[in-house]
Amino acid sequence: MTIFLFLIVASGVVSAKTEASNDRVYTGIEVLREQNFEILKGKRVGLLTNATGVDAELKSTIDILHESENVNLVALFAPEHGVRGDVYAGGTVSSSKDTRTGLPVRSLYGKTKRPTAEMLKDIDVMVYDIQDIGSRSYTFISSMGKVMDACGEYGKEVVVLDRPNPLGGNRVEGPLVSEGYFSFISQFSIPYIYGLTCGELANLLNEEGHIKHRCKVTVVEMKNWKRDMSFEDTGLPWVLTSPAIPTSDSPYFYPLSGIVGELNALSIGVGYTLPFQTFAAPWINADSLAMNMNSLRLEGIKFRPIVYKPFSAIYANKVVGGVQVYVTDKIKARLTEVQFHIIAVLQKMYPDKDLFTIGNLKTIKTIDNVCGNADVRKALQEGNIDKTLSVWRKDEDNFIKLSKKYHLYK
Repeated sequence: MTIFLFLIVASGVVSAKTEASNDRVYTGIEVLREQNFEILKGKRVGLLTNATGVDAELKSTIDILHESENVNLVALFAPEHGVRGDVYAGGTVSSSKDTRTGLPVRSLYGKTKRPTAEMLKDIDVMVYDIQDIGSRSYTFISSMGKVMDACGEYGKEVVVLDRPNPLGGNRVEGPLVSEGYFSFISQFSIPYIYGLTCGELANLLNEEGHIKHRCKVTVVEMKNWKRDMSFEDTGLPWVLTSPAIPTSDSPYFYPLSGIVGELNALSIGVGYTLPFQTFAAPWINADSLAMNMNSLRLEGIKFRPIVYKPFSAIYANKVVGGVQVYVTDKIKARLTEVQFHIIAVLQKMYPDKDLFTIGNLKTIKTIDNVCGNADVRKALQEGNIDKTLSVWRKDEDNFIKLSKKYHLYK
């Protein structure tokens, strides 16, 4: 995928598209540059970013700030995957030096996930520029919140360079996180799909008491982004946010299967060519599962039978059968609930298979943390899909009402 992306850039396709479209979306870094970096002048700048922090010509925010005469960039801060995207999922990110700029890189995905006073002592303002995917369990927003909290404690400003939410700005799915179930994959009590840009979310976290130390936050807003946009509508190139999120459609599949993937009972396409797009196992009859799932007539979702051999992850080098999921209507589909229906159907098809014990029993706590409570998992284990969906949806309406006051875009 990376090779393919570079070929597109070399051919000039990305440049032609972005230059020809004056009404494309302009991200926060591009707007900041248009403003001649005014809000950063005279300040020592830290930057929390990764490989997705680029402009429409795929130039890194690191290099943009480093080359500007108006910006004194003094340190880089690395989330999961590292500032240049060269660390695999879950891998420890080490503090080091950036080979291109010589700037120190301070890890926020290793021994500490929250900046210390020592790490922040030589900066005045922290800039955040990362493309998120709109799901609570994706760790970049957790890093953002922890940085905000630390900056609030130690008297540093925060500037968020806003970017599109690839799921749009209207989709909200899932419950708030309950007490006892907070973790780095459920850092804040927000729905699983929260329907905000990272800038909007930063304001909500700051104003609604989700971080202990309130900080001064400035959001550099995008130009031309609208809440009903898909990422394809933005006119921007997609940079994979992690190895299993290679395309702009990937954010739709991550919340569709990622929770059940924690059970280690089903292949969800990670370790194959369809990350987060399948549900499969050696003991599943593909045709039967596809027929049963399609009979549910889930809005905006279709299933087709598939047989494949994962090359890594669960069931590596074993033939598995199951379904590939197609999102046919991105607006109507209830993405997160597809996996719950899968579990319910498989429990009826294969009553001798306990999906909650086939994998590592330690994953039960992870499932609960990802869901934000234990009630969703317990209802699933009972085989009660109606109760599962009721628990899952219980906080959505209230959050939608609350979050509207933080909307920066129509």
